[in-house]
Amino acid sequence: MAGREVSFEFTRIGNAVKVTAIDAATLVEVSIQGPAATSETALRATAIRKLDYVLARRARSQRDPLGKDET
Repeated sequence: MAGREVSFEFTRIGNAVKVTAIDAATLVEVSIQGPAATSETALRATAIRKLDYVLARRARSQRDPLGKDET
């Protein structure tokens, strides 16, 4: 989902970093944690993957609110 605006917040907690990513258009928020030694680029990429997953899951549940597969 390229071209969208995502805000990131990095919070160091001991030897870990909590990364919060918020999609500006939908206001969907996800959080991940990783080792403090991990690069910011890798942490951002992981947070984006989780955000993509959550947004896709929400889109599926809105199309199929009862959870039935259309096969």
